[in-house]
Amino acid sequence: VQLQASGGGLVQAGDSLRLACAASGLTFRSYNMGWFRQAPGKERESVAAISRTSGGDGTYYADSVKGRFTISRDVAKNTVHLQMNSLKPEDTALYYCAADRSPYGVIVRRGLSSVAYWGQGTQVTVSS
Repeated sequence: VQLQASGGGLVQAGDSLRLACAASGLTFRSYNMGWFRQAPGKERESVAAISRTSGGDGTYYADSVKGRFTISRDVAKNTVHLQMNSLKPEDTALYYCAADRSPYGVIVRRGLSSVAYWGQGTQVTVSS
């Protein structure tokens, strides 16, 4: 299984970025997908998640990103995206994509909770 994340970069506050995570080696429709981030000296936190296709694409967002970030999946391309708008310096972190099989109710309440696969990180840096 491979989760290949891309799209990070250095931007200014208020700018947008779109992260992508291309999945291979797994049945994409059967997995919940999500994004975590970890800033230096801080714990890794769940940012956003989207349920497996059979679950109706329920979503979860951390309070800190609600209204600014949008997660979506492209089943035809086995890819999950994270559209990040109105970026803030506190969004600076290493962003990881992940996949799990948690129940729908868990996903929409608190995101991925039992990660089966992790991707490599992509760095997002937001300057003030």
